[in-house]
Amino acid sequence: MMLNPFDRDDIAFRVVINDLGQHSLWPDFSAVPDGWVAVYGPSERQECLDYVEAHWPDITPSAERDRAIS
Repeated sequence: MMLNPFDRDDIAFRVVINDLGQHSLWPDFSAVPDGWVAVYGPSERQECLDYVEAHWPDITPSAERDRAIS
């Protein structure tokens, strides 16, 4: 049975971010999708998850946060 690459611990990942400030893990073997920029990695899956946890404490998209502040 083939595992979903996002669930694997034996491959390298990158952390990617979009223009709304949303973060995601992305397998290093795959091209970063349009609209996203790699900001961390390649590294182990858990290290990437730790990066996301440390750098994206509020998962609300930045446009929504900005609208709430205005």
